[in-house]
Amino acid sequence: MGRSLRELWDGDEATIGGWCSIPSPFSAELMGRSGFDWVCIDTQHGVIGYDQMMPMLQALSITGTPAFVRVPWNQPDHIMKSLDAGAQGVIVPMVSSAAEAEAVVAAVKYPPRGMRSWGPIRAALDVPDYSPEVANRRTVVAVMIETPGGVENLDAILSVPGVDAVYVGPSDLALGHGMAPTLKVEDPEHERLIEAVVEGCRRHGVVAGIHCDSVETVRRWHAKGYGMFTVGSDAALMRQAATQVVATAFEDGRRAVPKAGQYA
Repeated sequence: MGRSLRELWDGDEATIGGWCSIPSPFSAELMGRSGFDWVCIDTQHGVIGYDQMMPMLQALSITGTPAFVRVPWNQPDHIMKSLDAGAQGVIVPMVSSAAEAEAVVAAVKYPPRGMRSWGPIRAALDVPDYSPEVANRRTVVAVMIETPGGVENLDAILSVPGVDAVYVGPSDLALGHGMAPTLKVEDPEHERLIEAVVEGCRRHGVVAGIHCDSVETVRRWHAKGYGMFTVGSDAALMRQAATQVVATAFEDGRRAVPKAGQYA
């Protein structure tokens, strides 16, 4: 078995994660066997429901790869059910204030640190001597900074005890600031916002993460101090590879293929 998510977070090295948008345990298993440090199951923008998320977490357990779930929204039921199903961490979108970050931590942690209800129906299966204290230490909390309020309140958000990581969604960050949604950061103001987030994380000793469109972008943001990365998704990687085959199969290169998007 590999290291737990908490063990990865307590280390100093950068991590790269796989991203699952396809509702398939086999897709999750393939991502888990591809060498990623962790894999995130996306129930916000991926086409994955709870009944599909559960066997995907089981598939990742087979590979020994720790799993995040990106929940649809900052709601206790989404967070608690993901953790009960066996996620070792959650990524919570659109966190714009310290109060919202506190609500995330409260939903993740058992009393007295939080308000998580007891019912680790699957979470406890692979953890010897599972207890509220053990769970509170193990679970990783990542909040997404991708709104004007999130940037404005960055220091207050990162001061909330229990916030382990920030995960930047460059597209929403751009959209909320009046720019076109994109992972390909070319606007100087877009770049300034992304750099402001990592500077805040550095001040507070919080891991800075970001979604990327390529390995070149990973290297770009790693050089700036980011330490948590994803590139594309299972859907995007599959479509990119498939269209590349179609486009290059014949020597004359006559095949035109549809342009791939950020998600697929």
